[in-house]
Amino acid sequence: MGFTLLIVIIVLALVFDYINGFHDAANSIATVVSTKVLTPFQAVIWAAFFNFLAYWIFNLNVADTVAKTADTMNINLVVILAGVIAAICWNLFTWWFGIPSSSSHTLIGGFAGAAVAHGGLDVINLGVIGKVASFIVLAPIIGMIMAYTITVIIINICKNANPSRAEWWFKKLQLVSSALFSLGHGGNDAQKVMGIIAAAIIVYLKDAHLDMDTLSHWLQLSYTVVDGKVKINHIPEWIPIACYTSIAAGTMSGGWKIVKTMGTKITKVTPLEGVAAETAGAMTLFMTEYFKIPVSTTHTITGSIIGVGLSKRISAVRWGVTISLMWAWVLTIPVSAVLAATFYFLLSLFL
Repeated sequence: MGFTLLIVIIVLALVFDYINGFHDAANSIATVVSTKVLTPFQAVIWAAFFNFLAYWIFNLNVADTVAKTADTMNINLVVILAGVIAAICWNLFTWWFGIPSSSSHTLIGGFAGAAVAHGGLDVINLGVIGKVASFIVLAPIIGMIMAYTITVIIINICKNANPSRAEWWFKKLQLVSSALFSLGHGGNDAQKVMGIIAAAIIVYLKDAHLDMDTLSHWLQLSYTVVDGKVKINHIPEWIPIACYTSIAAGTMSGGWKIVKTMGTKITKVTPLEGVAAETAGAMTLFMTEYFKIPVSTTHTITGSIIGVGLSKRISAVRWGVTISLMWAWVLTIPVSAVLAATFYFLLSLFL
């Protein structure tokens, strides 16, 4: 039963990664589509390629942090299964209604909620969850400030440029900025699922009372336990390959409802502003990945788009839409946690 449950969790985690791809496709293609630099089909191919390319660029910083959301030494596979199912449900719900919520926070909220239902607050890492929750506010603010600053700098540098020639150049530069943001998206979001899969394997090894050293070597999974907390040192190659492939395939499937929200409803974006927003978003993602912080790519690019809107005037941002999005951001972790706890209690009746 344990091995079967592990396989089910891995499959569902990759399904979540696929859903994350088409749910968050808007993050990396919304501005490049709204400015008509690329067609929607071209944009998702472009984004998917750079999502997958992230495999060769980023370390396992975010994966390690996500795996530490709960104490893997004190949970079981049902906890992880319930968390993944809850994350899939919330992601599909928000995608259906065109709400660009955070897939990252959905997954972490689900994992934490099921863990609390299993063993109380003692089995979750409140430091990790507090850090993630703080970036619900900080990620969009950082993106907004960076985007505003970059936009103002570009406008001043190019104030005497020929408008049509400048627009031609910015359309070309948008290919670079969207590629950078897609790299950040792949490196940040795919790693969250890697962390969940790695945690599931460690829990399986623990619960099965197997020769952990021998089987870990067979799986090429290397980890250490310090003060009861697991630190992932290395994971087998098939995990990142499967995760990056899944998120890239999901991105290629598009996510047009959210593209419309991100690309046109917050503020009207020009090629210059698209470059500024995507560059600011990419810089934020690269920085947070370096510091092992699993942030929301959705929140980051939304803040960046608001930043370029503010560079024109405050009224250029549609604040009614923005406030609605913020409500979804605030609710994502607690709703996912409650869903996961509910699924945990239901699954525990049968497993």
